Amino acid sequence: MPRTPVVLRAALSALAVTIAAGCRLQEQAAAPTDQLKPLKVVDAAYMDTTVKACTDFFEYANGAWLKSDTIPAAYSSSGVFKDMADRNELVVRSVLEDAVAQRASLPDTSTEKKLGTFYATCMDSTAADSAGLGPVRPALAAIDSVNDPGALIAEAARLQMAGANVLFNYYPAVNVHDAAHYIADLDRGGLGMPDRDYYLTAGASADSMRRAYVAHIKKMFSLAGEDTAAAAADAGRVMALETDLARAQLSRVARRDPKASDHQMTPAQLQQLAPSVVWASYFRDAGVSAPMAQVNVDEPAYLKAVNGLVATRPMADWRAYLRYHALSSAAPWLSTAIVNENFDFSKRFTGAKQLLPRWKRCLRATDGEMGEALGQAYVARTFPPAAKAKATQVIHDIRAAFKERLMHLTWMSDSTRAHALDKLAKMHEKIGYPDKWRDYSRLAVSEQPFVLNVMAANRFEWNRVANRPGQPVDTTEWDITVPTVNAYYDPTKNEMVFPAGALVPQTFDPTADDGANYGSLGGSWAGHEQTHGFDDEGRHYDAAGNLRDWWTPADGKRFNVQADLMVKQYDGYIQVDTFHVNGKLTLGENIADYGGALTGYDALEAALTRDGRPGLIDGFTPEQRYFISFAQSFRAHSRPEELRSRVTVDPHSPERWRVNGPLSDMEAFARAFGCKPGDPMVRPRNTVANIW
Repeated sequence: MPRTPVVLRAALSALAVTIAAGCRLQEQAAAPTDQLKPLKVVDAAYMDTTVKACTDFFEYANGAWLKSDTIPAAYSSSGVFKDMADRNELVVRSVLEDAVAQRASLPDTSTEKKLGTFYATCMDSTAADSAGLGPVRPALAAIDSVNDPGALIAEAARLQMAGANVLFNYYPAVNVHDAAHYIADLDRGGLGMPDRDYYLTAGASADSMRRAYVAHIKKMFSLAGEDTAAAAADAGRVMALETDLARAQLSRVARRDPKASDHQMTPAQLQQLAPSVVWASYFRDAGVSAPMAQVNVDEPAYLKAVNGLVATRPMADWRAYLRYHALSSAAPWLSTAIVNENFDFSKRFTGAKQLLPRWKRCLRATDGEMGEALGQAYVARTFPPAAKAKATQVIHDIRAAFKERLMHLTWMSDSTRAHALDKLAKMHEKIGYPDKWRDYSRLAVSEQPFVLNVMAANRFEWNRVANRPGQPVDTTEWDITVPTVNAYYDPTKNEMVFPAGALVPQTFDPTADDGANYGSLGGSWAGHEQTHGFDDEGRHYDAAGNLRDWWTPADGKRFNVQADLMVKQYDGYIQVDTFHVNGKLTLGENIADYGGALTGYDALEAALTRDGRPGLIDGFTPEQRYFISFAQSFRAHSRPEELRSRVTVDPHSPERWRVNGPLSDMEAFARAFGCKPGDPMVRPRNTVANIW
């Protein structure tokens, strides 16, 4: 499960390139690589040793950096993820600029030419301004002709294929009752704000955000040519419709129970559930021809609400809704006025003061749409075999340490333990890069306004996977691109994935000491992702990825009692202002942070026994460097707007509590720094969760 902040993708080079005739690349200059300070897994310069380690370890490990850091205007936060991404982006930018420079001499079928063309058309802001609304006018004209439910659903399918978030989401998912095969999945969707709570929460702040959203929709309609009165009326229609959609959605906390989104049914039962939608027609219009024996509906109550709204709401409401979402999905790549309006509203959730440079926006878009076309070149420049071998050893040591913990848990019965050990033994890992790279031969990219290339890429991806229901699961596939600074655990495949972009300093350095590497890659990354297989969500999936209760009832109760202790612990922490951390929303990540810290420490001790103990480094023992590395791997500084948004939408706690929370629960931490009962970093043992 991804770490916070949400995936920071890649891009790079310092040199302006020779541009093929006719392409007007903007902002060619980048910061030279040597202007970026090299990162270390542990950097003593970041520490503030005037703060007592036993009082606030996050501040002790990161305080000097926090005092000197200024969040760049275009960012909602700074820290490890941004710093690592900045360096990755320099590598990837060089790859893309090489592709731009060479594309004129390459055949149209060449993936490198498609890559260069995609990036170059994105960088051409002059062409975007000249095109205006031209690229989206055909979609807007089609929406204007929607006069009945059948036309509404057909147009929704076309917009979904092009990347718009309307009505609901269709995707082929791993079948949780037959994890070897895909199943058609229909989930909620269709909101323009990040979460249902923004529509439903009472209070002055929430009212202000809703008014701002309506004003934003009105401005978008005005920029698209509507007069003031029509834009205001249509904005009201969109807000009212989305509010009704939001009322029917489950909360994020409720969705943490995997059973809450497990409702498999036949196509006939789906038709009975939502008869206003002719589902056979929807799937045909969406290009889905695969025969379906079963469909999973994540939230049946939501589809019932959609059904009622489709049947009863005036088509004028639906046309306004579709028109806004067609504009919104294309907005980042249209004319400057629309780009700026889109950003002005989004910054209410992030606190960012200005747009990212266009080259970064274009590189992240290219990585998002054609990431595996970048992967091979990125790996060749940054991730040698020796680095993969050392990272693999650390991850394997983490697995061995977790096995030891499972073997000696006193609260777990032998029956449950046997299943847990089987799941751990069968847990897959992907390290660095895919064994099989994606084929982009069917992706059409051309010298046209960039937003059309984005839509083409979205349709390519839709068509690549749309007919998977019933097919065997592709176990070689990655859900993250190689240059990404992130990692995840997928319970339906029982696998951990660590891309090369995350296996560089500050996360990992094959030349660094074990204390540093086991604290960051071992504890806060590998141990964290591994523990997700056994957190409050992951524990419901078996070794094959099926949703199955392999716990004895007594063990399940014991787990829940301990998990409740962790909920109470994090409920007590302040997120920002007067907002507290949501202990239930963040429970899975908090369990993973604690399990990762415990397991990484065990793995370090085993490695030191095997390989020998070094002397002091920078005056610290290996154990102390382990905890400093763990804390510095969460080095972050976030704007208040970002933290307020995260209270609602992010299952991760703020970084301060991702450090101080688990470490204050660990006796090994207290030993390493001589902390005593009563110190803020030593929580009473009867309040500490005993899970993994």
